[in-house]
Amino acid sequence: MNRLQLIEQIKTKKSFLCIGLDTELSKIPQFLLDFEDPIFEFNKRIIDATHLYCVAYKPNIAFYESLGSKGWDTLEKTLDYIPKDIFTIADAKRGDIGNTSRKYAETFFQTYNFDAITVAPYMGEDSVKPYFDFKDKWVILLAATSNLGGLDFQYRVIDNGKMLFEKVMETSLEWGNENNLMYVVGATRSDILKKVRAITPNAFLLVPGVGAQGGSLKDVVENGINSDCGLLVNASRSIIYAGNGEDFALLARDEAQKLQSEMEMFLKEHQVI
Repeated sequence: MNRLQLIEQIKTKKSFLCIGLDTELSKIPQFLLDFEDPIFEFNKRIIDATHLYCVAYKPNIAFYESLGSKGWDTLEKTLDYIPKDIFTIADAKRGDIGNTSRKYAETFFQTYNFDAITVAPYMGEDSVKPYFDFKDKWVILLAATSNLGGLDFQYRVIDNGKMLFEKVMETSLEWGNENNLMYVVGATRSDILKKVRAITPNAFLLVPGVGAQGGSLKDVVENGINSDCGLLVNASRSIIYAGNGEDFALLARDEAQKLQSEMEMFLKEHQVI
């Protein structure tokens, strides 16, 4: 999916919601365990219930590859089930160099046909550039995450008052552009969102942390939105685990619809739609 198609989806659905499919066998409703593939059945029902309210789904690859070959089969079935007009993100956080990096790109862009993949940039240019060889595919670079360990490196001041993540972002602008490069920025640091937007006014940002992690959608929008929206705000647990009974999908739908309604209000307020 290219940039114009993504923007069109945001305007059509009046939403910039991304739903994380971080599905764990131990957390899904017990009655689903009677199905041949409980995780796929859970994902299928979540997608049925929420696809009208989101523009992206983001399976976290660890939750699937940890199950071996069956998990990869479940991932493939899930991807095939997602409507084709919805943006798909492989939350894989890969980071290696040369031929290995290219094989990761082939895995997620050709074998599984994701639209985007999250990539760790700390091995530098040759760990990222192979992903840009694929038409209408996206690199989502880890920039400024909100986990506690992010303080170990990302926010350290290294050069003329700049933090390390700022240097990483500035360098990455030499590798890709706003048509194939996004950035992960945590929702709980509005001050960091401002810095990110100063570096890259037009890029899309994938923003996790709204919902169960306590990030404020209002703060994200105020500090991150641009004329094209420029945001994909991810919610995972607060939507997919909204309920634990036979009505779990209906409760997930309600949570997704609630976020979409807020997003519609912000998109109108900022004259994106």
